[in-house]
Amino acid sequence: MLPTSVTGYNHTSAAINRFTVNGAVGPNIGPHQGGGSEVCCGVIPRVWTPGLRAIVEWEADPNSKLSTKWPPLGTDAFRAELKKHAAKYTHHIVTVDIPRYEVAGSLKVHFLPCDQVRVSADNIKRGEPDYPYNFPLNMEEPKACLGS
Repeated sequence: MLPTSVTGYNHTSAAINRFTVNGAVGPNIGPHQGGGSEVCCGVIPRVWTPGLRAIVEWEADPNSKLSTKWPPLGTDAFRAELKKHAAKYTHHIVTVDIPRYEVAGSLKVHFLPCDQVRVSADNIKRGEPDYPYNFPLNMEEPKACLGS
């Protein structure tokens, strides 16, 4: 097993307040952001094996822009507003396949519309032609997701 950094890419309009991949903590990510902040350390096998999977757990704030009109920080009114706002956070957990890699690299987690997630563990950077998940950060979100 190799220690590796964890980074995330949020292709949605919700804020990712926190996430883990196989228990390793990743950074919080604003809407349509990612890649700039890495956290250490996750672990991956030096050699990819068939059936390699990741468990991703995350909390999302679907209304992250609402906090701009809140009462002053530290006040009882602020705490009450935060409690009401946090009640709308969504919590998710999924297990996803990690695609084959030739050279082990960092854990990269992509949050997509409709609570879909993709994880790579290769040594290829986002944006390079061989990277498996070159999705735009500002993905169009459907009005309704299949299965919802």
